[in-house]
Amino acid sequence: MKALYFAWVRERIGLAEEEIAPPREVVTVRELIEWLSARDEGYAAAFANPATIRAALDKTHAAPDAPIGAAREIAFFPPMTGG
Repeated sequence: MKALYFAWVRERIGLAEEEIAPPREVVTVRELIEWLSARDEGYAAAFANPATIRAALDKTHAAPDAPIGAAREIAFFPPMTGG
């Protein structure tokens, strides 16, 4: 699965994108965030407050409890505001 990181999420992790292979027991967006948070300090900082993270599975917004399923791409980004 390709993981894409945007805005300050990308800055804290230090990557714009990467290929990830979460373990089989990681089945929801929330669980994926928890798994990524345990990788190192940059991920922990990026996902320190999961309520401030939005996700999209295959370019469709996804709630934290959404199943990852067979998604090929997940994107993480902060909430956006318009103006």
